[in-house]
Amino acid sequence: MRKTMRILTLTEEVRTNILEHLLKRSPNAYGEYEDRVNAIIARVRKEGDAAVFDYTKQFDKADITADTVRVTEDEIREAYGKVDPKLLNVIRKALVNIRDYHAKQRQFSWFDSEESGIILGQKVTPLTNVGVYVPGGTAVYPSSVLMNVLPAKVAGVPNIVMATPPGADGSICASTLVAAKEAGVDAIYKIGGAQAVAALAFGTESIPKMDKIVGPGNIYVALAKKAVFGYVSIDSIAGPSEILVLADETANPRFVAADLLSQAEHDALASAILITTSRALAEQVSAEVDRFTETLSRREIIVKSLDNYGYLLVADTMEEAIATANEIASEHLEIVTKQPFDILPKIRNAGAIFLGEYSSEPLGDYFAGPNHVLPTNGTAKFFSPLGVDDFIKKSSIVSYSKEALAPVWKDIVQFAECEQLTAHANSIRVRFEDK
Repeated sequence: MRKTMRILTLTEEVRTNILEHLLKRSPNAYGEYEDRVNAIIARVRKEGDAAVFDYTKQFDKADITADTVRVTEDEIREAYGKVDPKLLNVIRKALVNIRDYHAKQRQFSWFDSEESGIILGQKVTPLTNVGVYVPGGTAVYPSSVLMNVLPAKVAGVPNIVMATPPGADGSICASTLVAAKEAGVDAIYKIGGAQAVAALAFGTESIPKMDKIVGPGNIYVALAKKAVFGYVSIDSIAGPSEILVLADETANPRFVAADLLSQAEHDALASAILITTSRALAEQVSAEVDRFTETLSRREIIVKSLDNYGYLLVADTMEEAIATANEIASEHLEIVTKQPFDILPKIRNAGAIFLGEYSSEPLGDYFAGPNHVLPTNGTAKFFSPLGVDDFIKKSSIVSYSKEALAPVWKDIVQFAECEQLTAHANSIRVRFEDK
């Protein structure tokens, strides 16, 4: 039987080829969809509700009107009756963990004053209107609701609106509605896809305009967020999910295989990579992957993912393995070695880092508290997980008395005149015309 995952010796050529191959999954590489997305956005801007409802009928097979687009309190109460009480309890436990973790990220305004009459500071203000996109239809993502909404609530955003595509009968998944209510969403709209992003970005008769749009989605949602950036803020352009496991000979091959498959089941474009200094471990993981794959429900997706973007890489040294992990800059990085905390300081690029064999990636997806909205496709080199900072803005504060400005006004004039901005210079000079 052909092995599901290939085992490769890690060389410079292999590393370069893998990096180039992984980048092909980026939404930036799907230009052929952009014209369709731009056409949807243009029509929503022009026609408002009519375009949104038409696209909802076309893509989601649901008849939505201005009277039914917003989820009612009756629908939410009905959803609570459909959700298993045990699941509701888990949602509430996860909510506490996520809220408490993000509470530690809060920033506050500050001011520094000097006796000379100078006051400098920074005013921190939450955004006013935030739109959260949650994938829907046949999918169920209550965890994404919590991860996107709770940092905004902690930041103090007063108006949080959620958009999620309905089923053909016009309903929203009960667990999604319950998670939204528990997290504190102010309004929920039954719209999805690029048309939902456009509606949140520009507003329609029924959908209010937002200041920022966050949340994952398919390629149309990703490209729509990219297209409306600048009219509104966005969190990031999310690509397919990915996991990288950094392991030595002490790792449990069954655990490692299970963790790789936890991401491969997301999507045929998902990436699952092991980098290890032990060829024996790589071979054992390969065998375990084959065994698991035979029994898992999303086998077809897993096989495609591993065929396309799954690798078991054997490095000569742990230093070489770490360097490759930093180059790949994976969304999820597990360190499963004898001393994982010794390796942690050497990791520069990763969205979320999981340390030790009992810190598997799904722990972060659902429950531990850190956000699961993470940078993908190598963007962990310069992006961070979604957090409270994404839902605030900062204003600089400057206050000088005349006595504080007097010793430096000529310096400012000289700077302005150097740049030939005479009106700038005059704005300072006019205050000292008697000098």
